[in-house]
Formats: sequence, structure tokens, C-alpha cells
Amino acid sequence: MTTPALLPLSGRRIPPLNLGPPSFPHHRATLRLSEKFILLLILSAFITLCFGAFFFLPDSSKHKRFDLGLEDVLIPHVDAGKGAKNPGVFLIHGPDEHRHREEEERLRNKIRADHEKALEEAKEKLRKSREEIRAEIQTEKNKVVQEMKIKQNKPLPPVPIPNLVGISGGDPEDSDIREKREKIKEMMKHAWDNYRTYGWGHNELRPIARKGHSPNIFGSSQMGATIVDALDTLYIMGLHAEFLDGQRWIEDNLDFSVNSEVSVFEVNIRFIGGLLAAYYLSGEEIFKIKAVQLAEKLLPAFNTPTGIPWAMVNLKSGVGRNWGWASAGSSILAEFGTLHMEFMHLSYLTGDLIYYKKVMHIRKLLQKMDRPNGLYPNYLNPRTGRWGQYHTSVGGLGDSFYEYLLKAWLMSDKTDHEARKMYDDAIEAIEKHLIKKSRGGLVFIGEWKNGHLEKKMGHLACFAGGMFALGADGSRTDKAGHYLELGAEIARTCHESYDRTALKLGPESFKFDGAVEAVAVRQAEKYYILRPEVIETYWYLWRFTHDPRYRQWGWEAALAIEKYCRVSGGFSGVKDVYSSTPTHDDVQQSFFLAETLKYLYLLFSGDDLLPLEHWVFNTEAHPLPVLHLANTTLSAEHGHLAEAAGHLMFVGSVPLLPIQTVQRDGSGCSGDPALQQRQAVEASCGINPGCIRGTEEEWELTVAG
Repeated sequence: MTTPALLPLSGRRIPPLNLGPPSFPHHRATLRLSEKFILLLILSAFITLCFGAFFFLPDSSKHKRFDLGLEDVLIPHVDAGKGAKNPGVFLIHGPDEHRHREEEERLRNKIRADHEKALEEAKEKLRKSREEIRAEIQTEKNKVVQEMKIKQNKPLPPVPIPNLVGISGGDPEDSDIREKREKIKEMMKHAWDNYRTYGWGHNELRPIARKGHSPNIFGSSQMGATIVDALDTLYIMGLHAEFLDGQRWIEDNLDFSVNSEVSVFEVNIRFIGGLLAAYYLSGEEIFKIKAVQLAEKLLPAFNTPTGIPWAMVNLKSGVGRNWGWASAGSSILAEFGTLHMEFMHLSYLTGDLIYYKKVMHIRKLLQKMDRPNGLYPNYLNPRTGRWGQYHTSVGGLGDSFYEYLLKAWLMSDKTDHEARKMYDDAIEAIEKHLIKKSRGGLVFIGEWKNGHLEKKMGHLACFAGGMFALGADGSRTDKAGHYLELGAEIARTCHESYDRTALKLGPESFKFDGAVEAVAVRQAEKYYILRPEVIETYWYLWRFTHDPRYRQWGWEAALAIEKYCRVSGGFSGVKDVYSSTPTHDDVQQSFFLAETLKYLYLLFSGDDLLPLEHWVFNTEAHPLPVLHLANTTLSAEHGHLAEAAGHLMFVGSVPLLPIQTVQRDGSGCSGDPALQQRQAVEASCGINPGCIRGTEEEWELTVAG
């Protein structure tokens, strides 16, 4: 998970500024605010009256001269000779002179007619009553709303569903491990049931106050962030009744046409990622439709001079802006660099390459830029395309950018070599400049600030242990063993940050200065808000090594959460992990259900549940399938073919156009004359066994090359 770490309760929490009362006295020497407003109102009315009188007076010779002046600007004139009043105009002579004069006269007459028509319409409007004008305006509004509804309900083109492996199961053989997994499931049910009771529809829950809660990253609207974020965890755990409750709420209540300013990054990883994962796991079309509706609302954020998106966008108006605290109005690397996985799947599911183009444009721009010491600074100005403050971190502000480079390669079935190269280059620079070993032998990842290394590591950076292990296979010069060991060292350091606290829960960040190692020093860094990154790393290392220490460490964390974070109304973060009597922050984060509990459940499950050969987890732990289809629809060298064919989809070298329906259960294919040929294509391309329905006239198979 990634967000700015310098803020209280993570960068996802940007508290409103309390400016307090003004520090200067008011003097009666100036006009009161109400008096200024009245004067401004009078002045505005006077200006409006003047302009209205100018435009709506009956025709006059002066007005006609204005018309002709306008025509002189719009029409390329033919000069009658040397005595023309404007010798600088373009002259037309020869056989085409007569044709051009006729064209000029035709344009002149058209302008006059259009102008007269506009004046008549304006006069007609003025003759209507206020009620009639309001009725016309309302009619136009209703028409626009209806058109938007038609657009939203437009069915998406069906596409082949990738071969989905391991969406259920994972039952451990060992009874002790099975019992621990059931405990994690019970914790999930406790968190969900209390949210269902006290915070339903709100973005998050205050478990002690027992009411809904909404951080400013979701604006002022109730978008049910916890519902969307938790859906795939519920499904994986077999809590299907709870899953159906969430699905019904989404069908009936989830609306993105709200006047609300949201974080592009957060709604992408939580909402779009969560909806796409729920769609792939369950096959329910509503989740795909909602994901696409939301994605369309985010696209205006990319309307910047560089194409680097704003941090926030208003879902209704499309107006975007950046966080006020970000370096000189910059966008943040971990935010605009954490869109690739979800946007690639959006293009795959819709056939619309706009999502692919947006994220690839970001990648191309970053490739062209100079990087100090090979490092990516955390801030980039979307207006100028220049780096902001030279601050590099693998924790907050930077983390998931590197994660998504690696996962773009994995999601493409390891064919996106450009992403892999960018990842390898970045990791080499990080290892050279940021990764150090403390005097006590702990390997940590520091932060580069204005030319020097700050020996501090954030909880958010602890995800990197899992990332190094995940990226070990395929690394350069056969360094797989090295990166697997590096991941293990990071896991050990992060475990120490937990083990050296009174609660056995890790602080938000910890220092490595002198005698202080893996310990938070400042009070503002001692809180734990149910974060998942350490447990995420334990799970990845368990999958790759099956070293029992990772399950043991994960169980220690689970017991600590159960003991110190569980309250009667759910789970809450704590403000000081070094205090044996901690104070709760009274927030049950949505990512606790999406990530922390999911990774714990997977840690005590078999490897056949969501195997990493077939699934890639986004930075909010939402599993998206690897596109084993060679992914040529979205590749740079074949992208133009997909554009030319609309929602033409290339499966390997076989284009399918148009694709009607893929049945998940294989039903509905009997009697189809081309069934065997179609199933052969499915089998060769890794499409979920089933069929592509439709007659020969409704689809086409062509072997390219």
C-alpha cells in the first residue's frame, strides 16, 4: 500500500487545516463585507444592462457596419483592384476570380442569415415568461441526464475470460494451521458484521463510537469503500452471504455521479481494483460495469499539459487539482505510477485503448527524464514536466510505483520487457543508494533527501521484502538468490520493528541512528493503523520459501491485533505501540479487510489458493488474473490493430471479431457447427473452458500472418 507517510494516519488521511480565529483586528475604516457586496452587485447589474442594450437593440446602420466588420474577418475577400480600401488583403485573379466572388457572397449571405436567426431566437426568448424559460431549461437538463443514463447502461463488449485458477480451496492439511485460518476468518466476520451494523454504506467505520466514518480521500459522499474493498476477501473466505449483501448494495446504491472530490490513486486501487477482482472471481457483470463507470469519471484528471494526472478529481465536474502540501503543486510518483494494472485490465475488458494509452504515456514520459543517481524523485510537476523536491523513498510517496513496474511484467505473462527493465534499473539504483545495514546487522531502506540518506524506514516500505522475493525470478545476471535473500533480510528488520514494541505491533516508521535501531523516536511515528505491509511480506516469503518462521511471525501479529486492536464494535488502530495501555484511534480502515486479513488468511492457506503463476495482486491486495493471452491487444507493436478494429481482440495471433459471449460453465454450445474449432482456439489461448457463442455471421476467425 502506498500513500504519503508524512501525514498522520498515513497520506490517505489529509486532515483539514484548522486556521483558527484571525490574528489581526478589524478596523471600521474599511467597508463592511456586506457593503462591498452591495456595491459589487450594483456594478454588475449596470454592466449587464449596458451589454444587454447593445446586443438586443433593433437593427441600425451602426449595427450593420459591425456585421460587415465581422464578415471582413471571416471571409477571404477578392480585391477589385488597386484602389481597394484594404491593399493588404489576399488578391485573387484569373479564371477562378468569378467562382471566388460567388463563394464570398454565399458566405456573406449565410453569416447575415445566421445572425438574423440568432437575433430572432433571442427576441423570442425574451417574450417568454420566466416559467416557460425554466421549463425549457429543465427539459434540456432531463435530456442530458437521459443521454448519460443511456451511455452508462450501454453494454460492454464480451471478451474471453482468462483461465481462472485457484479462486477457492486452499484448505491446509495440518489441523493447527486450519484452526488458525478459521480464526482469521472469524476476525474478518467480526469486522464485517460490525461495519454492516453500524457503518453500512459509509466509507469506513468508527468501531468505538459505532458510527460511519469517511476520510477526505473519498470526498463528502458515502461510497461504501469498505464494501467494495472487502468483497474479494469475503469471496475467498467463502463468506458468500456477506458477499451477496455487498453486491446488492453496489447494485442499488453505488453512484459515481456525485459532486465529490476524490483521490484518483485511492479510488483506483480500492474501487476499480476491488470491483475488477470481484468481477473476475464471481463473474457478476455489475462489478465490471461499475468499474468502467468509475474509470470514465477519473479520465478528466489526465487533462494536464503533460498528461500526468492530478492527485484529485471532482467526479461530477471533472475538475482536478493536486495536494496543497505536495512540492510546488506536484503530482506524486506513487499515485500517478500506480494505475497501470487496473487500466490495462480496463482496456482488456472494454476494448477501449484510452486507458492503456494514458498509463503508457506516463511510462514514456518517465523514460525520457533524467534521474539523479538513477533514482526517481517522488514529485513531478504536471504542468512543467519537471521534478519537484529531490526526495526518493521506497516507502510513502514512492513505493507502489516500483511494485507496479514489476507487476506489469508479471501480469503480461512476462512479456512486458520494458516494464521489467525499468524495474531492474530502479532496483539497482535503490540498492546502491538507499539500502544499508545497521551496526546491529539489520538491513533497512532509507530515504534520499536532497543529496543525503535519512536512516529512517517506514512501515509502508516493509512491503519491499515481498516485492524483492516476487521479482527474484527473472532478475538480471542470475541474481534470483540475492534478491530472495534481500527480501528475507527486509522481512527480518520489519519483524524486529514489531518485536521491539510493547504491543508486538509495528510503528509507522522507525530509526537507525546510533544505538537506536528499528524503533520509533517521535511520538507522531508510534501509531499502528492496522497496516498490512509486514504481513504481506511474510506471505510472499512463505510462498517462495515455506520457511515456518513466516507463519509464526504472522500468527504473532494476528494475536497482537486480536488482543490490542479488537473492540466490541470492530477493530481499531492504536496511537502508541510502545505503551502497554494503548489508546485507540477509533477507525477501522477499509484496507484492514482488503489487505491485512486477506494476507493473513492466505498465509495459513495452501498454495493452490490464488497461485502466483495465475494471479497478480494490486497494491490494495485485489487479485487480478495474469493475461496469458499474449496480451497483444495492449502491446505497443499491435496496439494499432486493436484501434482499427474497435473492440477487435487479438489472442496470440488469432483475432476474434466480434466476441459474443463466453460461458463460464461451458453451457449453451450444443448444436453449434463451429464448436470444435472455437474450443480449439480457446484451449490454445488459455481461455476459460467454455465457448464463444454466436452464429458464423456473428463472429470471425482469422489467422494472422
